[in-house]
Amino acid sequence: MASTDVLTLQEAFFHHDGFMPNYLYLFLFLIISISSSVAEDNNCYELRVYTAAEGKLEELHNRFKNHTCKLFEKHGFKNIGYWVPADKSDNRLFYVISSPNRKAHNQSFTDFLNDPEWKKASRDSIKNGRLVAKIESTFLKASDYSPQIEPAITKHPRIFELRTYTTAEGRLNNLNARFRDHTCKLFEKHGMTNIAYWTPSDKNKGSSNTLIYIISHKNQAQAKENWKGFISDPNWKKARAESVKDGKILAVAPEKIFLNAVDYSPTK
Repeated sequence: MASTDVLTLQEAFFHHDGFMPNYLYLFLFLIISISSSVAEDNNCYELRVYTAAEGKLEELHNRFKNHTCKLFEKHGFKNIGYWVPADKSDNRLFYVISSPNRKAHNQSFTDFLNDPEWKKASRDSIKNGRLVAKIESTFLKASDYSPQIEPAITKHPRIFELRTYTTAEGRLNNLNARFRDHTCKLFEKHGMTNIAYWTPSDKNKGSSNTLIYIISHKNQAQAKENWKGFISDPNWKKARAESVKDGKILAVAPEKIFLNAVDYSPTK
């Protein structure tokens, strides 16, 4: 709600003598509080990366498709997206799920693991050997400039890009400011779609120096052109130059990987 809207409400509630009753102050406070919190995303997100055991990736997909995703929803998780690397030699599965908060998230996982249907599906799926060699997990919180994070399927195929930035000490706020004020808008200008922006929730996962985000492109060839246009954009050059006047922002080069959505992903 814009400030001018708030002033209009205040004026509407005042009596002619300039006095507003206490109950109307309370009502106005509630309106302002609700309007200011609508866009805030306090959900708990988790990025999980499964490295499939050799030759077991397809079986892992089948277990997710036929059992895991439905059971996640049953126990309170929201499935955001499931992806595999565009490089077919990489046998990992990336996915993001969310819950209202960390406590609810942990309880949902406990309930999921104790579900008889999951126990049977898990037991049946590993009769010929385990499906997963390694699991990596990072809890995430949405940045204040992230688009609304909801599953979405587009009419046309697209490729996703997962990027991780590690900042120099004390420079995460500077990086976020650059994305908030410049980078995200320039991405859209150059054909990229902003999907989600997060920082890790836990210190040992980089809560003080890490930005993780997902964008999408029409295809990988177009991604190359999109980045070329972005990097050469005078507005980007100016924003970057101004942002590093008092020192570099990134400690190392960004990590990046191109991903394709799997057929059971709610985001494609």
